[in-house]
Amino acid sequence: MTESSPPVTEQTAVNSEADRSAKARQLLGMKGATSGDTNIWKIRLQLMKPITWIPLIWGVLCGAASSGHYTWNLENVLVAAACMLMSGPLLAGYTQTINDFYDRHIDAINEPYRPIPSGAISIPQVAVQILVLLFAGIGVAYALDQWAGHEFPILTALAVGGSFLSYIYSAPPLKLKQNGWLGNYALGASYIALPWWAGHALFGELNWKIVVLTLFYSLSGLGIAVVNDFKSVEGDRQLGLKSLPVMFGIEKAAWICVLMIDIFQAGVAAYLMSVGQNLYATILLLFIVPQITFQDMYFLRNPLENDVKYQASAQPFLVFGMLVTGIALGHVGG
Repeated sequence: MTESSPPVTEQTAVNSEADRSAKARQLLGMKGATSGDTNIWKIRLQLMKPITWIPLIWGVLCGAASSGHYTWNLENVLVAAACMLMSGPLLAGYTQTINDFYDRHIDAINEPYRPIPSGAISIPQVAVQILVLLFAGIGVAYALDQWAGHEFPILTALAVGGSFLSYIYSAPPLKLKQNGWLGNYALGASYIALPWWAGHALFGELNWKIVVLTLFYSLSGLGIAVVNDFKSVEGDRQLGLKSLPVMFGIEKAAWICVLMIDIFQAGVAAYLMSVGQNLYATILLLFIVPQITFQDMYFLRNPLENDVKYQASAQPFLVFGMLVTGIALGHVGG
C-alpha cells in the first residue's frame, strides 16, 4: 500500500503564499519579513535592501533627461546603466548596509529578523561588504569620469561626498538620523538630488540651477523619508532618537509628511511654469492629485499600518513627476 500525500487545503495554500511573500519581502529588505534564510548571498542582498535602489536608479534617468544631451544609442545606454549600478546596487547598497550595522541595536527592537540582530551574518562579514561596495562604487564613478572626459572628476567627487553623507547619517558622533529634520532631509537629498546630479553631469554640465532645484525637490523626499520612521517609532522612542513621529506624535507627523510631499512638488511645478514649460508643469500637478487621494485613503488614517501600502500606491506618481521635470528642464537647457 502506498502512502498518499496529505491533501492541500485552502489554509495550506494561504500559508504557503504568505511564506513566499515573507521571503520575497525579506530578500528585498522590506518590513514584515521573517528570519530563517541561511544562504549568505541572499542575506547579503537583504542587507543591501534592493527595494531602495529604485529611486536612485530613476534619479540617474531624470538627471540624464535634464542634461538635454542624452541620446538613445547603445553606448549611452550602457554608460547610463553603469551610473545606475553605481548609484543603486553599489552606493545605495553600501548606505543600507552601513545603516544596518549602526542600527543593529534599534533593529533588535523594531525588526529582529534583520540579518545582523538575528545573527544570520557576522560583524566581520558585514564590514567586508561595506568596504567592497564603497570602493566598487567609487571605482565605477572614476571610470565614468574618464569616459565623459571630465577635467574635474565630478562623479567621483559625488560618490565620495554621498558616501561620506551616508556615513555621518548612520554613524556616531554626528548620526544625522538622530535629528528628524536634518536626517530625513539628508536622506531625501541622497535619493533625489545626488543621483540626479550624477546623471546630469555624466551627459551634460552640472549647473547651479539644477543643484538648487533638485535640493528644493529633495524637500519632497524628506516627506517620503519620514514615512519610513513610522515603522520604527517604538525603538526610536526607547533609544532617544528624535524622529518626527517621536517629536510630534503619529498624527501630526503624518500631516507634516504629506504636506512636505505635496507642497514642494507644487513648488517645482510653479518653477516650470515660470520658465514656460506649462504642459510639463500641468502634468506634474496632475500627478500630485492621486498622491493626495492615497494619502487620505491610507496614510493619514493609519500611518503605522498603511505605510507600505501608501508607498506602493502613491510613490510611482512622485517618481514619474520627477522624470517629467527632468524632461522639461532638458528642453530649457537645464
